[in-house]
Amino acid sequence: MMNEASPPVLRTVRSFVLRQGRLTASQKRAMELYWPDYGLRTETGLLDAEKTFGRQAPWVLEIGFGNGQSLLKMMAQESDKDFIGIEVHRPGVGGLINSAQQQDLHNLKIYNEDALDVLNLAIPDESLSRVQLFFPDPWHKKKHHKRRIVQPEFAALVRSKLKIGGVFHMASDWQNYAEHMLDVMTAAPGFTNLAGSEHFVPRPAHRPVTHFEQRGQRLGHGVWDLMFEKSA
Repeated sequence: MMNEASPPVLRTVRSFVLRQGRLTASQKRAMELYWPDYGLRTETGLLDAEKTFGRQAPWVLEIGFGNGQSLLKMMAQESDKDFIGIEVHRPGVGGLINSAQQQDLHNLKIYNEDALDVLNLAIPDESLSRVQLFFPDPWHKKKHHKRRIVQPEFAALVRSKLKIGGVFHMASDWQNYAEHMLDVMTAAPGFTNLAGSEHFVPRPAHRPVTHFEQRGQRLGHGVWDLMFEKSA
């Protein structure tokens, strides 16, 4: 059941293209054996810290973790936090579950569902310490900009799920999208830009550099990080 206090998010278009791909043998095995340990479904309702993780710890939610290797590093580096990952592509989910199990990391739960459904149906209001959105699909063509996930309604939804002092951390390697996110978040009520007048922040230590990002840097591509704190 949806939390009635959350601002409604009306879906008109999806912000992603579902490219399922084929699971490798190890990914398939991980999904079969370890999904009960790591996997969650929105149909079970709002999360409870003790029931979900067996402890009280700050929650970090990442939307669209891709192959999961960056999130895996954060889990290991920040073992004092519990991580909630959302990814619609099953090979990435299977790969992250497999790697987490191999490294004996258990401060993780995963949804293989749409991020808006997870936020609306499973995440309690004012429960998150950090929300991460790294390298979302920029939808380059202007006619597709409406598909970009960062819109005013989405900013309001994220704000409702963050604790006071919680941070919405975004990153993009597409300058036009980074500027779009900056415009949306600057106009969003209840947020303060941690970069101040500089607009963008240097990559914080908690965000590992991905292989994709390293390749882009070698090609001379820029990366823009934004961090907005919930102030009210």
